[in-house]
Amino acid sequence: MSPSAKTTRPSSTTAKAKDSSRSTAKTIAPAVEPSMRFHHTTALRTRTESLLNAIDTQPDQRVHGDALAELVAELVEAGMDFYFLRGLKMANVGFITEQSARLGMSGAVKLINSVSRKFIVRMDGAQLQAVAAHIRSLA
Repeated sequence: MSPSAKTTRPSSTTAKAKDSSRSTAKTIAPAVEPSMRFHHTTALRTRTESLLNAIDTQPDQRVHGDALAELVAELVEAGMDFYFLRGLKMANVGFITEQSARLGMSGAVKLINSVSRKFIVRMDGAQLQAVAAHIRSLA
């Protein structure tokens, strides 16, 4: 067989290194997951912390479900304003377009809040604590 016709095989260490790098790439998760957060008022942040602390200390109080549903509604509204309506304002799309978007967002927020309220007010203490922990993790 001529030297040019020979098939070369990668050494066993090269093959192992390639296999090792493939499996490592699949199993290593990024250290920090991408996220997007929004800024809201200090007053809303204070109410959020106060309610989350109350849920942690007395999770079985029935009033916490209603209070958490109200808080979630405020956070949804603040988030929608921050992510969508502020961008339109910054783009100077005009008063009519901005008001149309505000009206559409208002309808979406009402729908989201009515659905989330139905679930939140029925939660027990442990479930409220889980939601509170999730909200805390977003801060």
